[in-house]
Amino acid sequence: MRILFVRFFAALLAAAALWLAWVVIVPVPLPATPYNVTVGPNRTLSQVARALEADGVIRNRWVMVALSRMTGADRKVKAGLYEFSSPVAMWEILKRLAEGSPDQPSVTVIEGWTFRQFRQALAREPGLVQTSAGWSESRIMAELGASNQAAEGMFFPSTYFYTPGASDLEVLRRAYRTMQQNLESAWNARKEDVPYATPYELLTMASLIEKETSKDSDRPMVSSVFANRLKIGMRLQTDPSVIYGMGERYQGRIGKEGLRRDTPYNTYTRSGLPPTPIALPGAAALHAAANPVESRALYFVAKGKGESHFSETLDEHNAAVRQYILKKGS
Repeated sequence: MRILFVRFFAALLAAAALWLAWVVIVPVPLPATPYNVTVGPNRTLSQVARALEADGVIRNRWVMVALSRMTGADRKVKAGLYEFSSPVAMWEILKRLAEGSPDQPSVTVIEGWTFRQFRQALAREPGLVQTSAGWSESRIMAELGASNQAAEGMFFPSTYFYTPGASDLEVLRRAYRTMQQNLESAWNARKEDVPYATPYELLTMASLIEKETSKDSDRPMVSSVFANRLKIGMRLQTDPSVIYGMGERYQGRIGKEGLRRDTPYNTYTRSGLPPTPIALPGAAALHAAANPVESRALYFVAKGKGESHFSETLDEHNAAVRQYILKKGS
């Protein structure tokens, strides 16, 4: 009798194992091709599993929930749009949900873009609800809880995934919060002698560095030049700031008139930092602004391939201009 019981129990275990393997490993035909699964930001894995079971995409939602808890996948599920185009097994669905979805739409914000360019990119996204279309920058900032803050520079360049039907304000809010986090980190890690009284001043400097060079290796030296100038009361004389102040008047060339025309952003006519950032700086520019290298350089000039030549004196700088700029134009 005991032997029969053991055999029966073993057979039961084997049957359960086979059933479990069938549920987890064997693909299930899709009810439609392609089949889309939308996971909202507040949707639990149990809710997703219930919907998948109702559509016949998985055989048992309780197995999926248990498996997700055993593997930790329930804590890794990412919101987004998931598209399946062929029969799929339960374990494959869990893997996709935990890793994130390449089918999920996204908007990419480039380092050095202006806030205006960011808004234009959002407006081109067909999957976003354009809640802020027609809003002023001040209204957007008020909606984000920063009523007295200019929008320029306050959004972190990155790729932001979103669920179709989401509001553009959701992307703006995430980009704003991400910048706050990165700015706080840069400010807390800054060198003691940087000439910036507030995180906002550091952000403004980072935007200048972002527009002056795309070369990561040059950014700490550009930061050093600007910091050295501020410390001795020397004007920054940075062209990107002048261009920003020119607005629509800029048509590809500053010219002598542009350098002489006074605007709040003309760092040839005004001392100190411009009143706001001039672009959206990335992490490298923020780090460079907070950590300029030790140097006595006060000048730099582009020498090609994105690199710059740095000088301590005006005579050295003029020689570099002749070497890298004037000879190139002759």
